[in-house]
Amino acid sequence: MVNATKGLFISCDIPMAQFIFKLNASLPDSQKFIICELDSTHLFVQPHASEMIRSAIAEFRDQNTYEKPP
Repeated sequence: MVNATKGLFISCDIPMAQFIFKLNASLPDSQKFIICELDSTHLFVQPHASEMIRSAIAEFRDQNTYEKPP
């Protein structure tokens, strides 16, 4: 019998994968979204988490972007 799970494949660099792991670990068990870590740069996550991951990454990038003063 084959078991299939619908999900989202994420390919990223190691620091971004660690950021996603930290995001997943900060959630309660009922809301965790990582299905499987394929290797250090590839993750398989639940599809409903895509927008949450994108917004968390955008917020993280905004906080860590340098803008030259006028």
